[in-house]
Amino acid sequence: MARQPTNLLRGTLDLLILKALTQRELHGLGVARRVGELTGGTFEVKPGSLFPALHRIEEAGWLVSKWGQSENNRRAKYYALSAAGKRQLKQEVEEWSRVSVAIESALRSA
Repeated sequence: MARQPTNLLRGTLDLLILKALTQRELHGLGVARRVGELTGGTFEVKPGSLFPALHRIEEAGWLVSKWGQSENNRRAKYYALSAAGKRQLKQEVEEWSRVSVAIESALRSA
């Protein structure tokens, strides 16, 4: 049975975008594809959520961008993690780990 896409929880989109950019720079739709790969298809990021998040994260100084050509020869904006973005990713991973442990603990309780 195919896994159904799940709505992203508030606060997880930034984390997943930062994680998607850890290995290489990607254009916007490449980021969306990478998030899908990283989550085994559980999360599908729609352009209406993705692009405002990319702009917000870039304005926060966590991403740097440049214009280039996409694989189908179109002009595309490519994003990469900045040094601040790498620090933010580390911080968000630590926070997510604490939150997920707490939720798992609550769900296992009687």
